[in-house]
Amino acid sequence: MKTIYHKADSRGHANHGWLNSYHTFSFAGYQNRERSNFGVLRVLNDDTVSQGMGFGTHPHKNMEIISIPLEGNLEHKDSMGTTAVIRKGEIQVMSAGTGVMHSEYNQNKDEAVKFLQIWVFPREENVEPRYDQKSIKDGEKINGFQQILSPDKNDDGVWIHQDAWFNLANFTKGNSENYTFHKKGNGVYAFVLKGSAKVGDRILNEKDGLGIWDTQSFNIEAVENTEILLMEVPMDLPAYLK
Repeated sequence: MKTIYHKADSRGHANHGWLNSYHTFSFAGYQNRERSNFGVLRVLNDDTVSQGMGFGTHPHKNMEIISIPLEGNLEHKDSMGTTAVIRKGEIQVMSAGTGVMHSEYNQNKDEAVKFLQIWVFPREENVEPRYDQKSIKDGEKINGFQQILSPDKNDDGVWIHQDAWFNLANFTKGNSENYTFHKKGNGVYAFVLKGSAKVGDRILNEKDGLGIWDTQSFNIEAVENTEILLMEVPMDLPAYLK
């Protein structure tokens, strides 16, 4: 088993006043050659957007973009005609494909919104742009894995154009579970949302990340009540990026 550890305070950081953002991988003004991506996982941003502020209309192309609110809610608008509000307990995906314009705003006047923005390289270029959003509240599991994203349109959660599976793991102190990979050649990037846990042989605290690959499974044990996002993705980049 191979691993790579990213401590929370080693992430890139940009505070623009209205936006406070932590970057696990190279993004915008934070560029680190050793932290460009984890397989096809290209971006993992931990964002806080102030009241009444947001990202103006901007373009994306050939990227699977996933948003997961942690606190508050976020308004989304795009050139496909979508207007939606994404709330804690939901997940959003936008396949940018041939190209799409979108904006994201915190329309709340009394609270900031905190969310993860995740980018994944699709397996192929120039797919038709699409938007999807689902509640993940009803499927919440304690001391187990809740699948929130996969490559299958008919599976639990949202789907993307990539052989990727995302799971939320909620464990109470002392509980443990083995995670088994869905596909050979994939890796898992584990990101602790709350609490602390032993993942493999490493203790991870809040907002720490650990990449794991070249194994069929690994164990997670909660040191305290813990919530972890597990992002299983192919480790090889698609042919169009090589």
